[in-house]
Amino acid sequence: MNDPMEATATEAQAAIAEEFAFFGDWTERYQYLIDLGRQLPPFPDERKTEENRVHGCQSMVWLIPSGDASRMHFDAASDSAIVSGLIALVLRVYSGRPAREIVDTDPSFIQEIGLAKHLSPTRSNGLAAMLTKLKAYAAETLARS
Repeated sequence: MNDPMEATATEAQAAIAEEFAFFGDWTERYQYLIDLGRQLPPFPDERKTEENRVHGCQSMVWLIPSGDASRMHFDAASDSAIVSGLIALVLRVYSGRPAREIVDTDPSFIQEIGLAKHLSPTRSNGLAAMLTKLKAYAAETLARS
């Protein structure tokens, strides 16, 4: 669930950047990502379907939208510890927000915390695929509202 102090996606991204600034090196940052991933809510096996799968990820990733244009929620899971941590960050920025804010918010935290430089190309592609799918869900929801 989003921290009530992070009223906007921009504030959530700023808080993530602050948290990552505490860690001296990428070994610690990866460990933090893994810890974040472990805190994701359980994702039932029966929801791990082809329909919910995000393609373009090397590891298995599932993403399910719910809600409406005024407030969208996303549930997601991965079979990879680091990718689960990336999911936790993405959900913190985008889940629980209005569809318009989701569509309009660039994931600047990826650059700010240095993720862009420290992820393998396959993980970077997977993260981009997840963000594209999440934003597409929000855009579809906006179009229907």
